[in-house]
Amino acid sequence: MIINHTEELNISDYSELALEAGFTYAAPLAVDALIFRQEVRDMCAADLCRSYGKCWSCPPAAGSLEHIAEKASGYSRGIIVQTSGELKDDFDIASIHRLSLKHNACFDKLVRQVRILSPGCLPMGAGACTRCRKCTYPDRPCRHPDRLWPSMEAYGLLVSDVCVKSGLGYNYGSGTMTFTSCILID
Repeated sequence: MIINHTEELNISDYSELALEAGFTYAAPLAVDALIFRQEVRDMCAADLCRSYGKCWSCPPAAGSLEHIAEKASGYSRGIIVQTSGELKDDFDIASIHRLSLKHNACFDKLVRQVRILSPGCLPMGAGACTRCRKCTYPDRPCRHPDRLWPSMEAYGLLVSDVCVKSGLGYNYGSGTMTFTSCILID
Protein backbone atom coordinates (compact mmCIF):
# COMPACT_ATOMS: atom_id res chain seq x y z
CA MET A 1 0.00 0.00 0.00
CA ILE A 2 1.40 3.40 -0.98
CA ILE A 3 0.46 6.10 1.47
CA ASN A 4 0.45 9.82 0.97
CA HIS A 5 1.41 11.21 4.39
CA THR A 6 -0.67 14.34 3.87
CA GLU A 7 -3.99 12.55 3.59
CA GLU A 8 -5.85 11.12 6.56
CA LEU A 9 -6.29 7.38 6.38
CA ASN A 10 -9.61 5.78 7.07
CA ILE A 11 -9.62 2.90 9.49
CA SER A 12 -9.86 0.25 6.75
CA ASP A 13 -6.52 1.54 5.39
CA TYR A 14 -4.93 0.79 8.76
CA SER A 15 -6.47 -2.70 8.69
CA GLU A 16 -4.95 -3.21 5.23
CA LEU A 17 -1.54 -2.14 6.59
CA ALA A 18 -1.95 -4.70 9.38
CA LEU A 19 -2.70 -7.53 6.97
CA GLU A 20 0.30 -6.51 4.85
CA ALA A 21 2.43 -6.60 8.03
CA GLY A 22 1.58 -10.31 8.35
CA PHE A 23 -1.37 -10.56 10.71
CA THR A 24 -3.96 -13.28 10.18
CA TYR A 25 -6.88 -10.97 10.98
CA ALA A 26 -7.38 -7.22 11.33
CA ALA A 27 -10.49 -5.16 11.92
CA PRO A 28 -11.62 -1.75 13.12
CA LEU A 29 -11.50 -1.66 16.91
CA ALA A 30 -14.80 -1.12 18.72
CA VAL A 31 -13.44 1.63 20.97
CA ASP A 32 -16.62 1.52 23.07
CA ALA A 33 -15.66 -2.07 24.00
CA LEU A 34 -12.62 -0.82 25.91
CA ILE A 35 -13.78 -1.33 29.48
CA PHE A 36 -10.88 -1.20 31.91
CA ARG A 37 -11.76 -3.85 34.49
CA GLN A 38 -10.34 -4.38 37.95
CA GLU A 39 -11.14 -8.11 37.75
CA VAL A 40 -8.76 -8.45 34.78
CA ARG A 41 -6.10 -6.62 36.75
CA ASP A 42 -6.77 -9.00 39.65
CA MET A 43 -6.01 -11.90 37.28
CA CYS A 44 -2.68 -10.20 36.54
CA ALA A 45 -2.02 -9.91 40.27
CA ALA A 46 -2.46 -13.71 40.58
CA ASP A 47 0.88 -13.76 38.66
CA LEU A 48 0.26 -16.93 36.66
CA CYS A 49 2.54 -15.58 33.92
CA ARG A 50 5.23 -14.67 36.49
CA SER A 51 5.49 -11.08 35.21
CA TYR A 52 3.38 -9.14 37.72
CA GLY A 53 5.57 -6.54 39.41
CA LYS A 54 8.59 -7.65 37.39
CA CYS A 55 8.52 -5.56 34.23
CA TRP A 56 7.57 -2.11 32.96
CA SER A 57 4.81 -3.44 30.69
CA CYS A 58 2.90 -5.22 33.45
CA PRO A 59 0.97 -4.05 36.50
CA PRO A 60 1.59 -2.24 38.68
CA ALA A 61 4.12 -0.42 36.44
CA ALA A 62 1.58 -0.24 33.57
CA GLY A 63 -0.30 2.43 35.52
CA SER A 64 -3.57 2.62 37.38
CA LEU A 65 -6.83 1.78 35.64
CA GLU A 66 -7.91 5.39 36.11
CA HIS A 67 -4.75 6.66 34.39
CA ILE A 68 -5.16 4.15 31.56
CA ALA A 69 -8.85 5.01 31.04
CA GLU A 70 -7.95 8.71 30.93
CA LYS A 71 -5.20 8.05 28.37
CA ALA A 72 -7.54 6.03 26.17
CA SER A 73 -10.45 8.46 26.40
CA GLY A 74 -8.89 10.78 23.81
CA TYR A 75 -9.19 8.21 21.02
CA SER A 76 -12.21 7.56 18.84
CA ARG A 77 -10.84 4.85 16.56
CA GLY A 78 -8.35 2.05 16.33
CA ILE A 79 -7.56 -1.36 14.90
CA ILE A 80 -7.41 -4.80 16.43
CA VAL A 81 -5.03 -7.41 15.01
CA GLN A 82 -4.56 -11.13 15.50
CA THR A 83 -2.06 -13.81 14.64
CA SER A 84 -3.59 -17.26 14.65
CA GLY A 85 -2.01 -20.62 14.04
CA GLU A 86 -2.50 -24.34 14.41
CA LEU A 87 -0.97 -26.44 17.15
CA LYS A 88 -0.02 -30.13 17.04
CA ASP A 89 -1.75 -30.52 20.41
CA ASP A 90 -2.72 -28.42 23.44
CA PHE A 91 0.81 -28.69 24.83
CA ASP A 92 2.67 -27.66 21.66
CA ILE A 93 4.78 -25.05 23.46
CA ALA A 94 7.24 -24.70 20.55
CA SER A 95 4.47 -23.67 18.12
CA ILE A 96 2.95 -21.31 20.69
CA HIS A 97 6.36 -19.68 21.18
CA ARG A 98 6.93 -19.31 17.40
CA LEU A 99 3.45 -17.84 16.99
CA SER A 100 4.10 -15.36 19.81
CA LEU A 101 7.40 -14.29 18.22
CA LYS A 102 5.68 -13.86 14.84
CA HIS A 103 2.85 -11.83 16.37
CA ASN A 104 5.26 -9.55 18.24
CA ALA A 105 7.42 -9.02 15.14
CA CYS A 106 4.36 -8.12 13.07
CA PHE A 107 3.16 -5.80 15.83
CA ASP A 108 6.56 -4.06 16.03
CA LYS A 109 6.44 -3.48 12.27
CA LEU A 110 2.85 -2.24 12.34
CA VAL A 111 3.41 0.11 15.29
CA ARG A 112 6.40 1.68 13.49
CA GLN A 113 4.21 2.28 10.41
CA VAL A 114 1.24 3.60 12.37
CA ARG A 115 3.45 5.95 14.40
CA ILE A 116 4.58 7.60 11.16
CA LEU A 117 0.95 8.23 10.20
CA SER A 118 -0.39 8.82 13.71
CA PRO A 119 2.47 9.74 16.07
CA GLY A 120 0.17 9.88 19.10
CA CYS A 121 -1.18 6.34 18.71
CA LEU A 122 -1.55 4.07 21.74
CA PRO A 123 -0.41 0.47 21.10
CA MET A 124 -1.49 -2.38 23.38
CA GLY A 125 0.37 -5.62 22.80
CA ALA A 126 -0.06 -9.26 23.73
CA GLY A 127 1.61 -10.52 26.90
CA ALA A 128 4.52 -9.19 28.87
CA CYS A 129 7.39 -7.39 27.20
CA THR A 130 10.28 -9.75 26.40
CA ARG A 131 12.70 -7.36 24.66
CA CYS A 132 15.34 -7.56 27.37
CA ARG A 133 16.70 -10.68 29.00
CA LYS A 134 16.14 -9.00 32.38
CA CYS A 135 13.88 -5.98 32.78
CA THR A 136 15.22 -2.97 34.66
CA TYR A 137 11.97 -2.66 36.65
CA PRO A 138 11.81 -1.23 39.30
CA ASP A 139 15.42 -0.10 39.77
CA ARG A 140 16.07 1.78 36.52
CA PRO A 141 14.03 3.26 33.67
CA CYS A 142 13.01 1.08 30.75
CA ARG A 143 15.81 0.65 28.19
CA HIS A 144 13.35 0.90 25.28
CA PRO A 145 10.50 3.22 26.31
CA ASP A 146 9.69 3.96 22.65
CA ARG A 147 9.06 0.23 22.09
CA LEU A 148 7.23 -0.49 25.34
CA TRP A 149 3.53 -1.20 25.16
CA PRO A 150 1.61 -2.90 27.91
CA SER A 151 -0.67 -5.74 26.93
CA MET A 152 -4.40 -5.39 26.58
CA GLU A 153 -4.75 -7.43 29.78
CA ALA A 154 -2.29 -5.19 31.64
CA TYR A 155 -4.65 -2.35 30.74
CA GLY A 156 -7.53 -4.32 32.31
CA LEU A 157 -9.22 -5.31 29.06
CA LEU A 158 -11.10 -8.58 28.67
CA VAL A 159 -9.65 -9.46 25.28
CA SER A 160 -12.41 -11.89 24.33
CA ASP A 161 -15.06 -9.16 24.77
CA VAL A 162 -13.06 -6.62 22.77
CA CYS A 163 -12.58 -9.16 19.95
CA VAL A 164 -16.24 -10.13 19.74
CA LYS A 165 -17.47 -6.52 19.90
CA SER A 166 -15.00 -5.65 17.14
CA GLY A 167 -16.31 -8.41 14.89
CA LEU A 168 -13.43 -10.85 15.32
CA GLY A 169 -13.36 -14.31 16.79
CA TYR A 170 -11.42 -15.05 19.92
CA ASN A 171 -11.21 -18.81 19.79
CA TYR A 172 -10.77 -20.24 16.32
CA GLY A 173 -11.32 -23.82 17.37
CA SER A 174 -9.58 -26.79 18.87
CA GLY A 175 -5.90 -27.02 18.04
CA THR A 176 -5.42 -23.29 17.45
CA MET A 177 -3.82 -20.42 19.33
CA THR A 178 -4.42 -16.73 18.71
CA PHE A 179 -2.56 -13.64 19.93
CA THR A 180 -4.39 -10.32 19.92
CA SER A 181 -3.19 -6.71 20.08
CA CYS A 182 -4.69 -3.33 19.26
CA ILE A 183 -3.71 0.23 18.48
CA LEU A 184 -5.74 3.32 19.33
CA ILE A 185 -5.32 5.95 16.64
CA ASP A 186 -5.91 9.68 17.03
